[in-house]
Amino acid sequence: MIATEHTDAVNSKILAISEDRIQGFVREPFSEIARLSGVEETVVLHRIKVMLTAGTIRRVRQTLLATNLADGALVAWKVPDDRLDGAFDFMFRQDSFSGHVVLRSTDSKTARSEYKLWTTIKVPQGFGLERHTNILLKKVGGEKVKIMPAKGIFTLGVGHVRRKTIEPGSRADRPAGMIRTQVVELNDLEWRVLTALKREFTTEEIVPSPWRNRAKDADLPLELFFSVAEHLDRRKIIGRFSTFLEHVKPSTGGIRVTRFNGLFHWAVPSGMENPGRIRSRSARDLDPLLLARGRTRIRQREYHGSCSRN
Repeated sequence: MIATEHTDAVNSKILAISEDRIQGFVREPFSEIARLSGVEETVVLHRIKVMLTAGTIRRVRQTLLATNLADGALVAWKVPDDRLDGAFDFMFRQDSFSGHVVLRSTDSKTARSEYKLWTTIKVPQGFGLERHTNILLKKVGGEKVKIMPAKGIFTLGVGHVRRKTIEPGSRADRPAGMIRTQVVELNDLEWRVLTALKREFTTEEIVPSPWRNRAKDADLPLELFFSVAEHLDRRKIIGRFSTFLEHVKPSTGGIRVTRFNGLFHWAVPSGMENPGRIRSRSARDLDPLLLARGRTRIRQREYHGSCSRN
């Protein structure tokens, strides 16, 4: 029987690469995972299929830098306590434009502790953040809302398996680079390719040369599909090719990927917002008690990468 847990030695080697090491658009993503992990491609394909079927991996897909495709923001909501759960469920299950949805339950009584519900939002070009948040505010019976558009973003590594081998205090080789948020316009061909790229992979699609069928779905020659995808990558629209572990619920074998989840806010002096000046450190440096305080009601983990907010 093939092991399905992320703790299995072969699976760990694969996941240490497949979670967050395949940056940008890659023509042969599974082949690249095999090359970097030292595991044969046939084994990589089979193990990812098995873990996806078992629920250890919850999805496989090409990520996008959505901040460059639509206006977005981190949003704080003041909602009466008796309506918090309903507001959470509505935004989590019914609002297509809400991304991460987080309930904070650990704040002491301070000026900002009234904002217990936090979400990320992306809206279609031309619709407007304020208009959409006002609609949601009425829907959930909220009292007020604070919109914080990101002026710049940086990417934090999400390699749960890889991070287990990082010593506390370890620093990245290079400073994190900030990406300025600027909504770009795409033509019909670019949207066609992007739509085919971003769709989650089914187990049947975990095969060598996975983009071949996506190019067929888009009714495009493979080389043209590649050319457009690589052009989108150069325009900073493509994120990474990734296998996303189920990190909230335990696996079928009762194993959890991580114990703590949290939403963190960082206050820095004016002029020091650019994270490119700082080398990222292991998240394990954070006080475990600080982490533990935020875990009881947080239902979906978020490390928000906005580095300068209004």
